[in-house]
Amino acid sequence: MDVEEALKFTDNLALTTTGKHLDSLQKAILRGAWNNQKYKEIAQHHNRSEKYIKEVGFKLWKLLSVALGEEQVSKANFREKLENWRFSNISCFGKDYIQIGSVSAETLHSLKISQPEPQDQDRFNEKTSNSEPKIHLDLGDAPEPNLFYNRTSELSTLENWILARTRLITILGLSGIGKTALTLQLIPQIQHEFDYIIWRSLRNSPPLASLQTDLIKFLSQQQETNPPNPPLSRGGEEIKPPSLSPPLSKGGLGGVINYLRSHRCLIILDDIQTIFSSGQLAGNYQPGYENYGTFFKQIAESSHNSCLILLSWEKPREIATLEGENRPCKSLQLNGLGQEAQEIFREKGLGEPEKWSALIDLYRGNPSWLNIIATLIQDLFGGSVSEFLSYDTLFLGDLESLLEQQCDRLTASEQKVMGWLASTSEPADISKIPEKLQLSPPELLKVIQSLGRRSLVETVKQNGRSHFTILPVIREYIINKTRNKN
Repeated sequence: MDVEEALKFTDNLALTTTGKHLDSLQKAILRGAWNNQKYKEIAQHHNRSEKYIKEVGFKLWKLLSVALGEEQVSKANFREKLENWRFSNISCFGKDYIQIGSVSAETLHSLKISQPEPQDQDRFNEKTSNSEPKIHLDLGDAPEPNLFYNRTSELSTLENWILARTRLITILGLSGIGKTALTLQLIPQIQHEFDYIIWRSLRNSPPLASLQTDLIKFLSQQQETNPPNPPLSRGGEEIKPPSLSPPLSKGGLGGVINYLRSHRCLIILDDIQTIFSSGQLAGNYQPGYENYGTFFKQIAESSHNSCLILLSWEKPREIATLEGENRPCKSLQLNGLGQEAQEIFREKGLGEPEKWSALIDLYRGNPSWLNIIATLIQDLFGGSVSEFLSYDTLFLGDLESLLEQQCDRLTASEQKVMGWLASTSEPADISKIPEKLQLSPPELLKVIQSLGRRSLVETVKQNGRSHFTILPVIREYIINKTRNKN
């Protein structure tokens, strides 16, 4: 039996006994034990504290002791016990013995094992109820989960990035596109990968020092109230084991990074755009908030197994230089829904399903926009989509206040370019700059790049060249605003 067979065999044994597969850390500990690694080596390789690895290992050996019918399975004898049991003709579960011959990893899970007596079940529950590390969550800043529409592809992408130990993930998109809903849906799928999950909103633009103190306070209190090992004693005097986590006084960026190294943490920061300046190109920080850029950069570049997720209308300027195919920093541009958005119209009771695709296209599948428009159609047109679509003007209604929040952040140059794009019915070739813009080619490229980082322009390929356009809703908003000024 080699280590891979042992892992497969033990995973099936755990599944048969507890109904759950081993997680990635448990497998890492088993692999290390098989190869006679010390806990310290395992901890260093997986960026965890030695104390935490011992805690998980202790619970794992208890689980296997019960599953194998052995009272003292340990790191030291795990390999010997498993090989002896693997090639024996008798398997033991509590007081029940079943003749099964030589067992393989593939056949173990299919075995029908008689149920243990109640007292044995109690013994098992007592030993394994805490066999998995407890996850500490602080989602106090997270909004209530709203209706979630199918984002299978995006969820799969995010989950794969997290499993690949991506340290910094940015989820970008216009207001209402579903960034928060997607992340709330992601948490249950990946929470078993983390020891701590924290959600914080930056809607009130907290200084970085306040945010760091808040994060460290939560992490330090959780670790103090959930010590992994009992106190040691010598001569009747209690000896506190050395702490691998920094005390609260060691705050700041270094303190946060130390916690991210000693435990696997998921930190979610919502409303990142509030720390950026209005009237400047996308991703430029407000005065006094520039240190957030250093914070993001160090989390992306430092060695740890934790993850920071940023939710924002616009991309921080550091991200573009940090991300890449084989780098631990990724960005997900969240676009609108496709046909999944039809569920919104069903919920609102709209008729004429054959017209729904036109609505989705006009409002680019933005769930929030479609909810607002569906309500408008119900209120003003009795639910008739065709009557709504018969008007030449694209109705905005309550969308105007949402669009104002984003468009009012633009620089004067960005507003000029948006006005130009709104006035052209076809995607624009930026190599042909109108004189009225009074922008040099380098200036125009910077503006287009900034608008892209704000999710306000779309790129269209025509004859091998990139052309640029804006969403119909944005176009209507700009035209209305220009008309009202005049």
